[in-house]
Amino acid sequence: QLQFVESGGGFVQPGGSLRLSCAASGFRLDYVAIGWFRQAPGKEREGVSCISRDNDIIYPDSARGRFTISRDNAKNTVYLQMNSLKPEDTGVYFCATTKCTELPWPVGTLRGQGTQVTVSS
Repeated sequence: QLQFVESGGGFVQPGGSLRLSCAASGFRLDYVAIGWFRQAPGKEREGVSCISRDNDIIYPDSARGRFTISRDNAKNTVYLQMNSLKPEDTGVYFCATTKCTELPWPVGTLRGQGTQVTVSS
């Protein structure tokens, strides 16, 4: 069965950090481009990081300098390290197959259910 399972979300105060994980099963992550996306109520879905098959990495301005995407091929897992979190980072974060081209990145047919991130004081 092809699937993603995200974990690592939670509640954090502004300025805090979280590390999200996206574990894949049924296929090899290093064969595809993977994006992290977030969806907040009343806001458009936003791509926050993308890693290509060749390990090219792209961030939008909102994430650059604070978020870091990485891939562990041995664990078949992609991570998103998020530092200096802000209330506007609140949302459901999910990983998905994508194309690391110009924004907005497309969300492929394979995506996870997501994990909630809440940044609040």
